[in-house]
Amino acid sequence: MTTTTPPIKKSAPAASKPQRIRRGSVIGSTGLYIATGVAAFLFLIPFYLIVRNALSTDAEITGDTWKFFPTDIQWGNISELFSDNTVPFATSLWNSTVVGVAHTVGVLLVCSLAGYGLARIPYKHANKIFYLVLVTLMVPAAVTFVPSFVLVSSLGWVSSFRGLIIPGLFSGFTCFLFRQYFLGFPKELEEAARVDGLGYWGAYWRVVVPNSLNFFAAIATITFIQGWNAFLWPLVIGQDQEAWTVQVALSSYMTNQTVNFHLIFMATAISILPLVLVFLFLQRWLVQGVAQTGIKG
Repeated sequence: MTTTTPPIKKSAPAASKPQRIRRGSVIGSTGLYIATGVAAFLFLIPFYLIVRNALSTDAEITGDTWKFFPTDIQWGNISELFSDNTVPFATSLWNSTVVGVAHTVGVLLVCSLAGYGLARIPYKHANKIFYLVLVTLMVPAAVTFVPSFVLVSSLGWVSSFRGLIIPGLFSGFTCFLFRQYFLGFPKELEEAARVDGLGYWGAYWRVVVPNSLNFFAAIATITFIQGWNAFLWPLVIGQDQEAWTVQVALSSYMTNQTVNFHLIFMATAISILPLVLVFLFLQRWLVQGVAQTGIKG
């Protein structure tokens, strides 16, 4: 008796998975690049308008016809801006630089020490103090504005760098960020420092700070931008022209009688240039530092 073997069925060739994955990744990457390009274009439109109007005349800015760029570039707007006797723009740039740098250094020093103490130094009331710091985040700035001004005025700090800088040296939110970051900092490094005879102060300066430069740079960038863009407090404290910051000087170009459009845009272009340079120089550390914040503990 002979047996016959059933014929072997050949399966149809299936589509290659790697090709489908590769095709999907190409489509996804293309869509991502398109979306990024559109977003970048939209974000750059205000900068284009600022530069375009800064190099134009008032007639071209407010005219009915629109040109992509002025026919006759007005480079003289720069010299006119700095030679204007009614607004000390050069002095305001210097004041903003001093205030921004001092504010940044002060906030980093005060808030990092406070955050490190709350995260590392054992103290039975540490959590209570931390909760009090969090409570300050819930108090609107408008509530403390008038008492802060009365205190600064009574100390004679009106129209001075002390009045512009010192009241803003402590930030509850920045202290919170430092505490959360230090809670995730490796304790082994600090324990090795204590074996070498260092206390909390020595471990902070010699171990913690050198190994946390990315986070410090991120906080420094955000703090400097915040101090540079501050308007309401410098407007109230800087009552003399010699104490004006750049934001206060910008507002003076728009009055009830006249509006100097070309000077407003030129002053705006020059005032945002330091922020752009700081961001471009520290953007890598900014991204890494924010990623290392570690909302935990």
